[in-house]
Amino acid sequence: MIETKENQEFTFVEGQMLLVDKPVSWTSFDVVGKLRNSIKPVKVKVGHAGTLDPLATGLLIICTGKMTKQIDSFQAEDKEYTGIITLGATTPSYDLETEVDQTFDISSITDQDILEAAQTFLGDHEQYPPAHSAIKIDGERVYEKARRGEEVELKLRNVFIQEFVIEKIELPEVHFRITCSKGTYIRSIASDFGKKLNNGAYLSSLRRTKSGDFSVENAWNLEDLINAIKLQKHQ
Repeated sequence: MIETKENQEFTFVEGQMLLVDKPVSWTSFDVVGKLRNSIKPVKVKVGHAGTLDPLATGLLIICTGKMTKQIDSFQAEDKEYTGIITLGATTPSYDLETEVDQTFDISSITDQDILEAAQTFLGDHEQYPPAHSAIKIDGERVYEKARRGEEVELKLRNVFIQEFVIEKIELPEVHFRITCSKGTYIRSIASDFGKKLNNGAYLSSLRRTKSGDFSVENAWNLEDLINAIKLQKHQ
């Protein structure tokens, strides 16, 4: 059952799929934990269908009970994101999680350069995941190794970029919308985008707007969802 604000009957044990608008600074696991705690004392499986970085916001699909069996199929769907790439600087994490480590002159970059660079990403595309990512190597998250300053050997992965639309250019900021296959790191696209322009770039804002047929427009604000669950408990 798809849960929206117009349909507030919760059946967590039988199995439920919830659309949540993840707040900034929360991990995807934080959201799962918050929902799991709100359901107590009922004990039920709770999981999400596709991690969002802590600094990202937007659509997170949460499944409970028997619906957790559908997580893999939800996760396999294409995703849509909007965000901002900032040109003229790089960070080790490819986003704002870490401080700027290099700066570049962007005075010679034109709007046409930016539009043409975006087109080069369309179709099949190879990318390296960020060193500050949740991928596991030898049972440990890569970002934990990166934070200790350890070198990590990351493998290229194949992704598919269906759309890469430049919506607004206000240098150093480039506003974009991307539709892509599962497992695509938008942070890596931001970093590679800077390299395409013989410059530097990092991801300064990211929001997941769609996953498959589901849209963040139909998602719960997290606190509203928690309050709705509490209200049903007391009815």
